[in-house]
Amino acid sequence: MNPLEQLDCWLAELLERHGSDLHLKAQAIPRIRVNGDLSVLGTQSVSPEETMSIARYSMGEELWAGFVRRHEADYAYRRSGLGRFRVNAFLQRGSVSMVFRAVSTNPPTIEELGLPESIRTLANEHRGLILVTGPTGSGKSSTLAAMVNHINATRSAHIVTIEDPLETLHQDKMSIVNQREIGFDTHDYSTAMRAAMRQDPDVILVGEMRDLETVTAAIQAAETGHLVLSTLHTTGAAETILRVVDFFPPHLQQQIRVSLAGILKGVVCQRLVRTKDGLSRVPALEVMVANGRTMQCVVDPLKTYDLREIIKEGAFYGMMSFDQSLKALYLGGVISLEDAMENATNPHDLKLAIGETEEMAPL
Repeated sequence: MNPLEQLDCWLAELLERHGSDLHLKAQAIPRIRVNGDLSVLGTQSVSPEETMSIARYSMGEELWAGFVRRHEADYAYRRSGLGRFRVNAFLQRGSVSMVFRAVSTNPPTIEELGLPESIRTLANEHRGLILVTGPTGSGKSSTLAAMVNHINATRSAHIVTIEDPLETLHQDKMSIVNQREIGFDTHDYSTAMRAAMRQDPDVILVGEMRDLETVTAAIQAAETGHLVLSTLHTTGAAETILRVVDFFPPHLQQQIRVSLAGILKGVVCQRLVRTKDGLSRVPALEVMVANGRTMQCVVDPLKTYDLREIIKEGAFYGMMSFDQSLKALYLGGVISLEDAMENATNPHDLKLAIGETEEMAPL
């Protein structure tokens, strides 16, 4: 079996096991990531010659020549019968290592991800800014893909996505979806954002707000009547507001708070928690929805951390705290008590809340 045929076998197993990434490293057994964990494929390690051959033939000669000069490359790999993969190749200790990430051609739905109805309500907005936040690997891209999928299926709009990398392919339904990948279709987020404003968009998805220019462009797009979806690596709604404000110099920060209060529709913060059966992971969410009280906290820097209590009390508006989300997942039999406690913001309070609910339950 030649190296490319072997690669096809590994990728087929990755897809069969619903994994996300295939890791190839010289002198090591291939591994795939399934539900956040890495597991080995077989017992045979890959030789340096094999990883080099796989890299060279999957790239093509032009990309390979660039890789030889720069020692790293990002590219797309398509294989009939398997689909599309985003690949990062790099040198480590003089040998080629590679990571293949599967690109989904079936965008998830809000229901499939187990997201609350408030996410659908946010996706139904026609203008403003919605931020989905959390650490790397917390499912932000999947949540955004589900929201774009919902918009695409329910209304006539022009959706422009700017992503790095492109992880889900959207086919036009009621909407037109143009997907731009950093490094392939455009140079960077800020350039693509400026261009997007001249492309008659209704909805703009910005994969990540990484710099002042991109954040400024996203705010301006929301202020001019577009719906903007984006992500940040923050752990809660209050921290998200502070992160956005901190992109700007001190003399502009209060003005930005006022601008945010006028455009922000919601902040969704999430973590992935292992299910009780250990076969998958589900999102636990903190959801902040814009209303008079939450926007007062956005404007007033002394009240920003009050968002935590307001979110706890905001179920009527579709809000929930992380611990409320974990409680619902536990009581629904989806996650274990141990995992709920491990992911809780305040484990002591969560345990008390769960205990009170179980005591009130009918025998």
